[in-house]
Amino acid sequence: MAVPSCPNAGKAMLMPPFEGSRKVYTDGVIHKDLRVPAREVSLEAGKTLLRLYDVTGPYTDPAVVLDISKGLPQLRRAWKEGCKATQLTSARRGIITPEMEFVAIREGVEAEFVRKEVAEGRAIIPANINHPECEPMAIGRNFLVKINSNIGNSALSSSLEEELEKMLWSIRWGADTVMDLSTGAHIHKTREGIIRNSPVPIGTVPIYQALEKVGGRIEDLSWDVYRQTLVEQCEQGVDYFTVHAGVLKALVPAAIQRKTGIVSRGGSILSKWMMIHNKENFLYTHFEEICTLLAKYDVAFSLGDGLRPGSTADANDTAQFGELKVLGELTQVAWKHGVQVMIEGPGHVPLNKIKENMDRQLEQCHGAPFYTLGPLVVDVGAGRDHITSAIGAAMIGWLGTAMLCYVTPKEHLSLPDKNDVKEGIIVHKIAALAADLAKGHPMAIAWNDAMSEARYAFRWEDQYRLTLDPETARRYREASFPKDGTSDHCCTMCGPSFCAMKITQDINIRG
Repeated sequence: MAVPSCPNAGKAMLMPPFEGSRKVYTDGVIHKDLRVPAREVSLEAGKTLLRLYDVTGPYTDPAVVLDISKGLPQLRRAWKEGCKATQLTSARRGIITPEMEFVAIREGVEAEFVRKEVAEGRAIIPANINHPECEPMAIGRNFLVKINSNIGNSALSSSLEEELEKMLWSIRWGADTVMDLSTGAHIHKTREGIIRNSPVPIGTVPIYQALEKVGGRIEDLSWDVYRQTLVEQCEQGVDYFTVHAGVLKALVPAAIQRKTGIVSRGGSILSKWMMIHNKENFLYTHFEEICTLLAKYDVAFSLGDGLRPGSTADANDTAQFGELKVLGELTQVAWKHGVQVMIEGPGHVPLNKIKENMDRQLEQCHGAPFYTLGPLVVDVGAGRDHITSAIGAAMIGWLGTAMLCYVTPKEHLSLPDKNDVKEGIIVHKIAALAADLAKGHPMAIAWNDAMSEARYAFRWEDQYRLTLDPETARRYREASFPKDGTSDHCCTMCGPSFCAMKITQDINIRG
């Protein structure tokens, strides 16, 4: 399908690589045609090189000419010819797919380890057969903690061009997946443009488009409309779906009595539908049919937490954990059909209740990857909720969550713009790195240690290259000091006479 036109159509969409970095590739061993990307950072005037996980696809490769009107190169098209098995089915048969080896090289692990994690359901590789532009990645607690960025238009704001820019901006700053949560007009057109130009997996919440198809009238929703929407999105190439199949009629009364009721859009829509029709959730009653459909395209489930708590007072209640138990049961049904599964989690949870969330999820959902929104640890952070979220995200990531859904400063207030997207991603990348470091991941340790060494040696250029936001770091420092070398061994926090690291170095020299 042709990429829909927008004001930027026909223009190259190349992102310049970060300063001091270049795109490098590693060839496959089992699958010889693989070229797995990384970002190579040059340190100490080229004497030291550090390779970092990279999600920017061909956008930061100057050797590749790109045009959003044509979409990205179809990296995986040849891999899928004649292959009808899902990643889960292949893994259970002992087959290491090209996607699995690609992931192994990116993560710095053995391909057999990836195969086993997928086979056991502890990791997923979301990669629709109709999204050949996607570079394979893994979501699982024994891999690097991943970050999701939410974008999408609404009935009140945004356009295709703006959403494409948000997608590109998201991967620029490190989003491992992107969810298109569009709810306004032109949903199909917006999604088509995003998928064809995205090197990372794309997720959606199909109930949103289904509701648009019936003019926003919840009472007119039906299984037939929803199924048609699933087929449409599978054909386009969506890699994973949020499906709120665990929102059961019996759980709704407890949820609506909470301090903040039901805060999930999908959860509230389905709850109202059940109330109007006095029937069980059609996503639950038709779940096996959904599994059959997703298996055909190798689309993964992100089993949605439609009854997640929207305030810390509601955390870990009967409705939330009742739904989690249902999601665990549905996980086993999906696995029976060869469909990959991850589980969505809260929400608003105070620090003292976060561990129970992770413990219960691992037990009741049989080790399937956990994908959490935060959790936000206080409710009073409006305007700064990216921070309240990142605090909880770091903790739950350390405890075993596989992917963190970013929250922007405008959460609860308005649709985020480009700058909000950047802020949300960076603070959650910090949370993910904190979790990886706490788990002892070698890549996280190498990156962190390289920054420590650059800081102690007053190698400012290397510090800029190693930080998550080089542009901001450089701007802060250069706004404080002249570029004449007089401040090479201090910052304005301590100045030249009170820098503890400089004094320590003097002690070592004299000793």
